[in-house]
Amino acid sequence: MLEPDEIVIDCPYCGEPLDVLVDTSSGPQRYYEDCSVCCRPILFILSEDAAGELILDIKRDDE
Repeated sequence: MLEPDEIVIDCPYCGEPLDVLVDTSSGPQRYYEDCSVCCRPILFILSEDAAGELILDIKRDDE
């Protein structure tokens, strides 16, 4: 079983850096995770590019 990748993102609301775990073994996906500082919902979008590499995009819930 693969371990999730730990990455650092900046919250799109409050700007605080956050350590998050991203499960790249499940392929493309969309899910929400609340900011541990301001508690607002962050949308995580994991998609594949033309070469099959996974790309993570984060957005505010209201974008």
